[in-house]
Amino acid sequence: MHDCDVAIIGAGPAGSVAAKFLTDAGLCVTVLEAQHFPRFMIGESLLPNSMNILERCGLLEAVSKAGFQFKTGAVFQRAEMRRSIDFRENFESAGWGTTFQVQRARFDALLAEEAAKAGARVRFGHKVEAARLREGDCHLSFVDEAGRAGQLSSRFVVDASGFGRVLPRLLDMPDASRLMPRRAIFGHFALQPGLPDFDRERILITVHPDRQDIWYWLIPFSDNSASVGVVFPEEDAAGAGSVGEAFGRLVAATDLARLLSGARPVRELSSLAGYASRAHELHGDGYVLLGNSAGFLDPIFSSGVTIALYSAELAARAIISRCRGEVVDWEAAYAGPLGQGVDTFRSYVSAWYDGRLQDIIFNQPEEDSPLKRMIVSILAGYAWNRENKLVAQTDRYLNMLYELCATTPA
Repeated sequence: MHDCDVAIIGAGPAGSVAAKFLTDAGLCVTVLEAQHFPRFMIGESLLPNSMNILERCGLLEAVSKAGFQFKTGAVFQRAEMRRSIDFRENFESAGWGTTFQVQRARFDALLAEEAAKAGARVRFGHKVEAARLREGDCHLSFVDEAGRAGQLSSRFVVDASGFGRVLPRLLDMPDASRLMPRRAIFGHFALQPGLPDFDRERILITVHPDRQDIWYWLIPFSDNSASVGVVFPEEDAAGAGSVGEAFGRLVAATDLARLLSGARPVRELSSLAGYASRAHELHGDGYVLLGNSAGFLDPIFSSGVTIALYSAELAARAIISRCRGEVVDWEAAYAGPLGQGVDTFRSYVSAWYDGRLQDIIFNQPEEDSPLKRMIVSILAGYAWNRENKLVAQTDRYLNMLYELCATTPA
């Protein structure tokens, strides 16, 4: 006898979506979340492919009615150069071309509430401190907010703990990430109303005028506030001084200084470093890793939530099949398919920082073309559609496009 069929660590987007899929399939699910919601989290600009997953798991209606900022695309800016991307002009034959920009505190709480309404038992303030895992017989030890120790037994465990990476930490899994360590400084600001040359329906991505490896995001929200952040190499001199000094100095070098003129901070600046990670194995005896627990690339293309939701759907399908008595090949059903899209995003991240993708974006013709639609599809989160040549042969076509569009040597 077990307390539940599936125990999920973490009630963020990956955990809540997995819980919704599993409970809808008739499984008994318990979610252990260390924090209380709502709580602050970055990763606030969704991609259109996320909408397809939310729709399939029955959460789209609740998200659509929540009043989040409508999002149609992105604007890229470097000095005087600007390029605008409309996610609706993509390569896909079906699926969403728009999405939302969300305050994660509200968004994550909403998903968790909907999972609970569907039947998942969500326990906030429960921190997992030990795990004994074996297929069909798993035990998690936790401490609740009152300091009381307890155990939860299940047939299977899903780790959706995000940056907490509970099972990778408890099981001492090696980190296989090879991305350069970077640092982000970010905060929330109430903007002045009526800003000129500012599209609230698109995320603004700005590149430092002199440094291709330093970039900024501005994500508008529906209440006239915005998330603003800057990303740079972790040990770089650009981050010298206090968090506020570094942020102010870096923002002053761009047009963001104009957009933030007169803005009022509504959340103090925070800093996050060393966020890139990659679990050596995504599954094991009695468990699977989802979302940021499995690995995180970089905030540049807002891929984090999309990868988290996609991993939740893949894992839920495999777990449902397993609970029906079917034999599940986790490499074929989960790790392999998930890794295909993650590798595509990884190639795009690398091409962004070495300058190839920046030159493609800023130097490509404005007019519509099949190749442009293929690029837009990946930026919209459709990194698993192998009919798209930029997914099936990512590096080859990135290099080809760079040679066509670049004006400076690699």
